[in-house]
Amino acid sequence: MKISKKFFFKALLLGLFFIILVVSWLAFGDRGFIYLYRMDRERQDYLERIQKLEASNQRLKDEIDRLRSDRDYIEETARKELGLVKDNEVIYRFTEDDK
Repeated sequence: MKISKKFFFKALLLGLFFIILVVSWLAFGDRGFIYLYRMDRERQDYLERIQKLEASNQRLKDEIDRLRSDRDYIEETARKELGLVKDNEVIYRFTEDDK
């Protein structure tokens, strides 16, 4: 049994068409490779955001611990944020004149 070139060519084109169709579906389908890539990028963005928030939380916890236990830090913070001064202490504020 001899297969003609015309039949072989048609079968090859049909097979190639189905392969292209399957690859397109895998790449661009609802759960295809592009969707997976986007979800992976989104996951990475969330992981980075979580790491930043955890670092920020740790800094805040450290500051809370210092405010609870370090009297010098409490004084420094009160002076900086509230402008408090000790008794018999004078604050000089200098401004630049626009000339």
